Amino acid sequence: MGRTGHGWEGVVLKLFRGRDFTFTVTGAEQVTAHYRRVGFTDGGLLAAAGVHPTMWVRLWFDNAGKPHQRAYTLVDPDPEAGTFSLEFALHDGAASDWARSCAPGDTIEATLQGTGFTAPEPVPGRLLVIGDAASLPAVNSLLDAFPATPATLWFETVHASDEELPLRTDGDLHDVRRVPRQDAGAALVARVREELPALAAAAGAPYVWIACDTATTRTLASYVRKDLALPKERVHALGYWRPTRERAEGLAAG
Repeated sequence: MGRTGHGWEGVVLKLFRGRDFTFTVTGAEQVTAHYRRVGFTDGGLLAAAGVHPTMWVRLWFDNAGKPHQRAYTLVDPDPEAGTFSLEFALHDGAASDWARSCAPGDTIEATLQGTGFTAPEPVPGRLLVIGDAASLPAVNSLLDAFPATPATLWFETVHASDEELPLRTDGDLHDVRRVPRQDAGAALVARVREELPALAAAAGAPYVWIACDTATTRTLASYVRKDLALPKERVHALGYWRPTRERAEGLAAG
């Protein structure tokens, strides 16, 4: 699929000054039965754009002859080497099919557009993070960006193997609360509503970071902004996928 074959989405991204790169696969690792890490050389991306926490790119896949784009967070970007990894929460779909079958030397086109990160001021007294397998790379990147900051993480799980996912947490600094996905995210919403208020009040300068499915993210973002009255600059919320028969299709692992 050439650069002219990205359809209307590609045209829109180009109008918003999206920059195109070609990544080359260097290897892959099956982390769990439902989670795969793929290594890449960056095609000049990191030298051109630099690196920031939770940085993401859009990859272009072929979906039955039609362009199909999904966004992924960079894992361990190394500007000197020009390398990084991407992690895929596997399900049914063109992106996951590509991740399962890619081999060293394969290439894929990517567009950099829309990514950014503004560190909260003052520095958070505690990070209050709500995520899942799709947002795991961004969760880890956020924790890496605040290595001395305590964090409470509500992590929604779907598969038993999600217990084995590589959370970069420190047992002395980070409190991980795994919540099995039930009722389309309602169990996670109830758990967060029950436990987050006291933690936010005690933190002094909390920072709430929410990245789940779109409906759950919207519900929790509204709750912390309206019910808890946290200022908008202390809340980051981005829906990472849309439930389609409980399938992650969106900022998958992004």
